[in-house]
Amino acid sequence: MELSVFQLTPFFTNGYVIKDGGEALVIDPGEASPRLLKSIADVKTVMIVNTHCHCDHAGGNADMVKATGAPLAIHRADLPVLQSLEQQGMMFGVPFPPSPDPDRFLEEGDILTVGTVQLKVVHVPGHSPGHIALLGDGFAIAGDVLFAGSIGRTDLPGGSYRQLLDSIRTKLMVLPDETVVYSGHGPETTIGMERATNPFLAGA
Repeated sequence: MELSVFQLTPFFTNGYVIKDGGEALVIDPGEASPRLLKSIADVKTVMIVNTHCHCDHAGGNADMVKATGAPLAIHRADLPVLQSLEQQGMMFGVPFPPSPDPDRFLEEGDILTVGTVQLKVVHVPGHSPGHIALLGDGFAIAGDVLFAGSIGRTDLPGGSYRQLLDSIRTKLMVLPDETVVYSGHGPETTIGMERATNPFLAGA
């Protein structure tokens, strides 16, 4: 398995590509950057997944779907967020094109496969209503739920601080300490490091 990170958009969003067995899964394409597109040019992209549908994570959906023909997948609860991409961009002063409609709605417990790699979908609302994380063997792609030393913001429409903390404690903090966490912004971390040092998670 090859996991690559791409820094995208003026918001320094982490987009991810997981490649295995001649296939690729693209996660959170805030934009279809030339470097990202080059990384998947020699493989079949089996799916494009948004952990959530804020513009900095989903703004490249249209170009990625056009370039790859791959299906787009989100959680159903984030559909209204996806449908407001242009308005979100206007709010932040950054233009984003509208996204195609999703081809699939992901649910808690779904298993996504790329090559021989399997990823479990978990619903972790709080930063947005339909936020998901993808759990692999020894790692978690957590989007904007958990960061190195911090947690996701909850002041955007559909956000909930209580719900976010509950999601982190019941879906992420139950993972082994050595689990590597790949976040939507900033560096990677581990569950153990956040359990021990994250000021928002005292007692988690």
